Amino acid sequence: MMYEKIKKSFDKQGLMNTLNARLIAVDRGMVKISCDFSKGLTQQHGYIHAGVATSIVDSACGYAALTLMPENVEVLTVEFKVNFLKPADTKTLIAVGKVLQTGKTLTICEGYVYNLEQDKLIAKMTATLISITI
Repeated sequence: MMYEKIKKSFDKQGLMNTLNARLIAVDRGMVKISCDFSKGLTQQHGYIHAGVATSIVDSACGYAALTLMPENVEVLTVEFKVNFLKPADTKTLIAVGKVLQTGKTLTICEGYVYNLEQDKLIAKMTATLISITI
């Protein structure tokens, strides 16, 4: 049930579709999204652009938060900070979003962007999301 809710929402995201991003894991308080290298997603040095990494890890954090929400609640990002630790020189980015703490209104998540083998940390995000009733 939880996976279907997240997948249905993920499939509506035009940006994730444009990036050819894929939802690869959903668990309570944790979501993983992948994005394959494409020349159209690079910056001037040939690495995957920081905007791509930021976009998929923001979505991973948001969906991790959504896994803990009641059926009639959605989330929106209100703030995030990203530290880039090394260039995204990989065939596939793996973004992992994890909930640190959830409250009545705000949820705090950590996000991580790894290379395909998940042995190199490329970026780290801290995100704050707000719950909205739909």
